[in-house]
Amino acid sequence: MSVMTIDQLDVQDKSVLTRVDFNVPLDGDGLITDDRRIRMALPTIRSIIDRGGRAILMSHLGRPSGTGYQPELGLEVVAQRLGTLLETTVKHVPGSCVGSDVIEAAQHLGNGDVMLLENLRFEAGEKGGDHDFAGELSRLGDLYCNDAFGTSHRADASMVAVAECFQPDERAAGLLLAKEIHFLSDAIESPVRPFVAITGGAKVSDKLKALENLLGKVDHLLVGGAMAYTLLQATGRSVGRSLLEPEMVERAAQILARSEQTCTSIHLPTDHVCAETLQPGVATCICDGDIPEEMMGLDIGPATADRFCELVSAAGTVVWNGPLGAFETPPFDAGTRMVAQSVAEATERGAVTILGGGDTAAAAATFSLDDRFSHISTGGGASLQMLEGEPLPGVEVLR
Repeated sequence: MSVMTIDQLDVQDKSVLTRVDFNVPLDGDGLITDDRRIRMALPTIRSIIDRGGRAILMSHLGRPSGTGYQPELGLEVVAQRLGTLLETTVKHVPGSCVGSDVIEAAQHLGNGDVMLLENLRFEAGEKGGDHDFAGELSRLGDLYCNDAFGTSHRADASMVAVAECFQPDERAAGLLLAKEIHFLSDAIESPVRPFVAITGGAKVSDKLKALENLLGKVDHLLVGGAMAYTLLQATGRSVGRSLLEPEMVERAAQILARSEQTCTSIHLPTDHVCAETLQPGVATCICDGDIPEEMMGLDIGPATADRFCELVSAAGTVVWNGPLGAFETPPFDAGTRMVAQSVAEATERGAVTILGGGDTAAAAATFSLDDRFSHISTGGGASLQMLEGEPLPGVEVLR
């Protein structure tokens, strides 16, 4: 990574201002439904407190407007869950992440203590990358650590401006961030071949840069999800009422043409699970080739799933970002489930398998397969940006 990691910093008797990603899902009662992101940060937190440091954590939750405190998005519930996992009391000052009360609480921390600041995005300066706001935050710590891979693709104040308030030898990557960068960069730059990339999701416009960057790097590029229909339209196929981005058809055609000049084979669906509407229990049919005008493709078909699984089974490296169908609504989960099972089996045979965060991770959890891959990223957007070959601001500032 060419950056220091937190275990290389002397944290004894020092407060380590640490950016984490505790943007966890909440139910209607404000209770945490999945604490995976909290658990993934525990090694970094323990590295600080077990070596005599003080961990002052900062995170966002949800999408508050930046106009002040919103009780339903406060981080007190996260502090309580973190305290349970660490078996200690996590200090928290509700209302704001800055101000005299926060400074006083930070000053009274002892070695080995943990404090979680209030939701960063209650303050307009966070999303704005404001340097004055960053200066207020930086005064809370002696050292800076970034362990929030999921937001490292954003130049928010806590990701960049706060880090810049510290000297280069006072800032480091957390253990989770280092792990994420290691897996993704190694997979892209020095993969065990055959290298198979799987892309899916709703919009091809979200994945175009990734597709372009992967050409010539992967051996096989498997495309599913609604994004596949824009590519199929570019080949002259009829896609019925399937989700389509007409303004992207020409660029999709250019990508397909360019792939023929590289070592990368692009594999599009040849059959589809179709219906007239997306809802549970709806009547479905398998469409080979063209999709009738009144139908929409909602999952890859069985022949496509078999072909994808065959390619995955022979892979040395698999990187997957985006589901291959509307997996949240059975029976349109079958294609994604089959391929996920095949990727899990490839892992057991020794392949390096990496899942992007977001919907891909959610699908793996839905199928109870989330412990059967080499690595599941905590950041969908950040992992996608790495697949695009773009630098991550939150990582670059640490170099």
